[in-house]
Amino acid sequence: MRIAVVAESFLPHMNGVTNSVIRVLRHLRSQGHDVLVIAPAQSWSGPLWDAESTPEEVEGFPVVKLPALPLNGYPNVRVAAGTVSRVRRILAGFSPDVVHVASPFVLGWRAIQAAQQLGLPTISIYQTEIPAYAGRYGLPWLEDVLWSHVKLMHDSSTVNLVPSSYSMRQLRDLGIRRVHYWRRGVDQEQFNPSRRSEEFRAKAAPNGEKLIGFVGRLAAEKQVADLAVLDDLPGTRLVIVGSGPLKDELRAKLPNAYFAGFLGGNDLGEVVASFDLFVHPGESETFCQTIQEAMSARVPVVAVGRGGPLDLVDSSRTGWLYQPGDLEDLRSRVQDLIYDDVKREAFAVAAHESIAGRTWEAICDQLIAHYERAIQVKSRHLHTEALSWMRR
Repeated sequence: MRIAVVAESFLPHMNGVTNSVIRVLRHLRSQGHDVLVIAPAQSWSGPLWDAESTPEEVEGFPVVKLPALPLNGYPNVRVAAGTVSRVRRILAGFSPDVVHVASPFVLGWRAIQAAQQLGLPTISIYQTEIPAYAGRYGLPWLEDVLWSHVKLMHDSSTVNLVPSSYSMRQLRDLGIRRVHYWRRGVDQEQFNPSRRSEEFRAKAAPNGEKLIGFVGRLAAEKQVADLAVLDDLPGTRLVIVGSGPLKDELRAKLPNAYFAGFLGGNDLGEVVASFDLFVHPGESETFCQTIQEAMSARVPVVAVGRGGPLDLVDSSRTGWLYQPGDLEDLRSRVQDLIYDDVKREAFAVAAHESIAGRTWEAICDQLIAHYERAIQVKSRHLHTEALSWMRR
């Protein structure tokens, strides 16, 4: 199969979208498929192929990069431009069987339009609740406009994939059809309880404190400042893993926390496995991969009861869900587990067992089946259009 993968964000910036795209590319290579990646470049100008900023190949597949500008507050995040006609020429030159659009917004929308013009099937992955960001960044009036854009993009796609029941309801409430589940895998070697590091624990908690960890972007939509209600819990220490525009502000709001910075690979796996409890306060998660990774490392979770965590956390068994906006409830749920070693251990075991079988190999096999579905749907649609034209 020939697959064009259009990524709204990509290397060198690592986030949930980039990580899932890399995992998909790795699997497609192992299965012998042919792939072209279209992604943002590291600058507005320069050659189409710029080996100095982003590799010309990823997982053995070529990467075509379009001019991009940095996102305000995120110098490493690039928003690609490129006209529909330019994307259409790239797709036409590759002639894919299907176009995979990862978290479409700007570049992804251009790709959806270009694929429509070429009669190509599209799979659009709803992965980021961008409209919810508007309120967090002081632009509440923009939220309805952004939801209209989300509806337009996904209505125009052949098949849409969502990672959770919450995101499924969001798209269906917009009247979008052809929506199916595609969840996420977890690297159970990278996120493994065997990676627990007493060396890291001694560095982060020199007085033997219990470690309460968070992993994610240090940005408004993650609501990391809500963790201030945990910063003074006796015998504990917050560990904040990640980077972002609010880093300095959060250091001031969480004076007792240990800031580990951005981590990846086995370094990240080691730190996550060293947590006693994982917390996630962000209310705008369509899935929340970091929860799954913590569970894989045998760490129980306290998360907000909205969005993706609703599917991932079995409250009272693998962790606790607290009421959105109720920070006293967050504090109470954390206290319930962090000060009860027996209960926390039972929750940790259940959390680890709950993600068994969620491998990237299994998840990517499901994705290939969705590709085939999109090709069939588009074929039927084109056949129907042809019959309608002949009857005129």
